[in-house]
Amino acid sequence: ELKGEIEGLIDASDLMKQFKNQIMLDITPEGLRIQIVDERNRPMFDSGSAVLKDYMKDILRSLTKLLNQVPNKLTLSGHTDATPYALGNKGYSNWELSADRANASRREMTMAGMPDNKMLRVVGLASSVSLNEKDPYAAVNRRIAIVVMNKRAEEAVRALANLDEGQDPGLIELPPVPKVEGLPFPKNGTSTN
Repeated sequence: ELKGEIEGLIDASDLMKQFKNQIMLDITPEGLRIQIVDERNRPMFDSGSAVLKDYMKDILRSLTKLLNQVPNKLTLSGHTDATPYALGNKGYSNWELSADRANASRREMTMAGMPDNKMLRVVGLASSVSLNEKDPYAAVNRRIAIVVMNKRAEEAVRALANLDEGQDPGLIELPPVPKVEGLPFPKNGTSTN
């Protein structure tokens, strides 16, 4: 139902219609996944930055209103392409950048009225899970993914967080990360993070 509501929001909103090609919805073993992906000429963040573009803030605010209407918990992950982080401190990499972008997105959702306890996990995955595996530098690999978790996924995340010392994490079954097929890949995916 929520997937249909989000699709309706995208079709009904002039703002969201502009970004229809950048908002991907699919059902995964964890729940409803909403991915906001970069386009070559319309990124969510400036290259090497975790500061949200104004239109990305608007997208997150609109989604937050709908997501607050369901009791499900959320996870949020940040992703980069494979272009190495080249600015400033050598100890800072795409891992930190993707985590900082995920947290910037979470903060924007919180400012839009999302309760702090609705977000269960925020992670940065750098370029470890590419959407376009054939072109790890493609703009579509730079994205923020929000998962509206089902109960099974929520219980698995909570169980991992509450492992007792010495407990075998192999006993907790997490759903696999699904592959997404049929994406509109840009022709020249060599843009930067």
